[in-house]
Amino acid sequence: MPHLPKSRVTLPPGPWPTVLAFLAERFPAIPLAEWAQRMARGLVDDGDAALDLATPYRPGATVFYRREVPAEPRVPFEETLVYVDDDLVVADKPHFLAVMPAGAYVEETLSVRLARRLGNPDLVALHRLDRATAGLVVFSARPSSRDAYTRLFRERRIEKTYEALAPPLPGLTFPYVHESRLERGEPFFRMQEVPGEPNARTVIEVLERGEGLWRYRLQPVTGRKHQLRVHMAALGAPIAGDVFYPTLRDEPPGFAEPMCLLARELFFIDPLSGAERVFRSERGWEGSAKMPAPPPRSPG
Repeated sequence: MPHLPKSRVTLPPGPWPTVLAFLAERFPAIPLAEWAQRMARGLVDDGDAALDLATPYRPGATVFYRREVPAEPRVPFEETLVYVDDDLVVADKPHFLAVMPAGAYVEETLSVRLARRLGNPDLVALHRLDRATAGLVVFSARPSSRDAYTRLFRERRIEKTYEALAPPLPGLTFPYVHESRLERGEPFFRMQEVPGEPNARTVIEVLERGEGLWRYRLQPVTGRKHQLRVHMAALGAPIAGDVFYPTLRDEPPGFAEPMCLLARELFFIDPLSGAERVFRSERGWEGSAKMPAPPPRSPG
């Protein structure tokens, strides 16, 4: 059986006689016959043993299953490994590759590719990047040390630095701090700025001034969904290639038009060793004629 990250569901109180009956009702987009086939192939289990068609329903139990998407499109870009040890894996994600299985993508996601490549089904992403964003993603490699690294992200003890290409902002003095309140917008997957107490803060600097686009360094002090994209669009400089902001594009772009946003660098103090950890992406913008080659790595 290939090493694939599993999805899980905790069985709530209810009248279902079998796990199969519950799954068919809980996930109506998947026919009962499809769930039966997955069980026959050993793709539904309780963490230790595969479940069969007659497995009785027990509220409170946890069921694990593997998602499947037929005719899944291939993402024609490759991730690179930046760092690997017994506890951490740091990968440099290309544009267009989702971190976790969702929608039309399961096999063609960073977590599944790495689980297969490293033979480690215990890999868990400690944070997320949008499918449209490239750059560094940190994974926990084993459960015993996972909580120590999860706390780094939960307590915001990691410094994240992004780079983006966007139109010039000659009227601002840099570094510039943009603060606003972000809440869910319309459609549901977009965010919007609304009146109220700010809950999102971004520090913006200019790295390079081009004729049509500037290269910016973006440092999110907070970690709201789509924060960098919304803030740059609100300033009148939407990130090049962004199909969500400031307006939603009707048709999704092809692979030749990536969004020019890159998670360039991560810095934190390792909670196990106490050592400083600095990871850097050397990636550019695949397929984009707008983006120059990535800058050389800074000394030290």
